[in-house]
Amino acid sequence: MKQHIPNFITSLNLLAGCIAIVFAFQHQLETTAYLLALSAIFDFFDGLAARALNAYSNIGKDLDSLADMVSFGFAPGAIMYIVLSDLLLTANLPSILAYSAFIIPVFSALRLAKFNNDTRQSTYFVGVPTPANTLFFMSIPFVLVQSNIENTFISNPVFLIGLIIVMSLLMVAEIPLISLKFKNFGWKENVERFLLIGVSTILIVILKFVAIPLIILFYIILSIGSKKKIIS
Repeated sequence: MKQHIPNFITSLNLLAGCIAIVFAFQHQLETTAYLLALSAIFDFFDGLAARALNAYSNIGKDLDSLADMVSFGFAPGAIMYIVLSDLLLTANLPSILAYSAFIIPVFSALRLAKFNNDTRQSTYFVGVPTPANTLFFMSIPFVLVQSNIENTFISNPVFLIGLIIVMSLLMVAEIPLISLKFKNFGWKENVERFLLIGVSTILIVILKFVAIPLIILFYIILSIGSKKKIIS
């Protein structure tokens, strides 16, 4: 029975992602964001359960990637398609540019395939993980609304399309990034992880969803600065 517990949690990730996509196309992006946050929680705990129960399997590995492709591949693409469609209409730009949002699921698929066949990524990530990329893009609607930054570069659809391209490339880039997989809880071995968690918690309390892009940026910069330690 314990062998099926991680797969059950992974299935909850997939279910939450599917429902999130429905709400995205209904323009209920706040509900979409909360559901994707729930997917990320399930994605964290399925791996934790697999390690705790020693319940690894090839089916579980494949199921995890398939669930992630929906929740952290197609779902953020759907969010950015909705956001770009609205902004392009306001800016009187060609609506076809909104389809650039689906660069995200294409590169997410490449990222997940690469992860499944890359033995280096057991202790650290190579390229931005799909959940982190999803958290980044699901926060964009909140940044646009909560920051009251209309008519600035952040609400410019061309800027957002550029952001989609950059973040998509970062998912498959050969950049070692910190993993939150703790082998132990010693300070010296995990100082970057504790720093990332601490800074992220403070920013979320102060800025809420608006903090997420800053957290992802901090995550990338911290990882690049700690490159030698990460891969050692």
